[in-house]
Amino acid sequence: MLSSMTTAQYFDDAEIAKFEAMAEEWWDPDGKFKPLHKINPIRLDYIARQITLTDAAVLDVGCGGGLLAESMAARGANVTAIDRSPKALGVARLHSEQSGVAVDYVENDAEHWSETHAGVYDAVTCLEVLEHVPDVPRTVAACAAMLKPGGHFFFATLNRTPTSYIKAILGAEYLLGWLPKGTHEYAKFIKPSEMNSALRSAGLEMKDIQGMSYAMMSDHFYLSDDLSVNYLGFAIKP
Repeated sequence: MLSSMTTAQYFDDAEIAKFEAMAEEWWDPDGKFKPLHKINPIRLDYIARQITLTDAAVLDVGCGGGLLAESMAARGANVTAIDRSPKALGVARLHSEQSGVAVDYVENDAEHWSETHAGVYDAVTCLEVLEHVPDVPRTVAACAAMLKPGGHFFFATLNRTPTSYIKAILGAEYLLGWLPKGTHEYAKFIKPSEMNSALRSAGLEMKDIQGMSYAMMSDHFYLSDDLSVNYLGFAIKP
């Protein structure tokens, strides 16, 4: 049972510390979270094409400073957003107050939250988070448990390929300086086959998966068929 396990087993303290250290930069479009600012409109539009956000009950897992959570709420969703970083949540709450877009921010993780929120949400989003958790299948299972029948689980992460190592780590962290060095660990990247296995084990059916590619000349991200670096998709709870 999830309740028999300790909180420390559900998340990696070192991973949380990485994001605590740069929490104040969450809403700076030219700061350490610049890549997330660039892909957030793509993620939001992708979600909005699959579900009607107006009045939808949505849980954003690993919300960080609230970029996606607040964007979904601005489109009419009733958003609860959870994270284990108190600093990031503080930034998220402050920005929510300033923008006037209401989001319910809670310091928690998917595994614990699922114990009291089974079958509650129309959609659960877990984007750019799974490559930072200690047990991907367990986190996916917790997210699945919180969906209503027919609910959507949205995921986005990094593929474990030589190309992703070159672009996401050497390129983004060392050459371009988009992220602090050490933000990602290659061994924690997730192959699409592994993601599909975790989804099936959680009782979810994958419905779509697309790559998020970067065009250096025009400095923008776009959806593509190339899954070799970043990919985005969704699954449905039958």
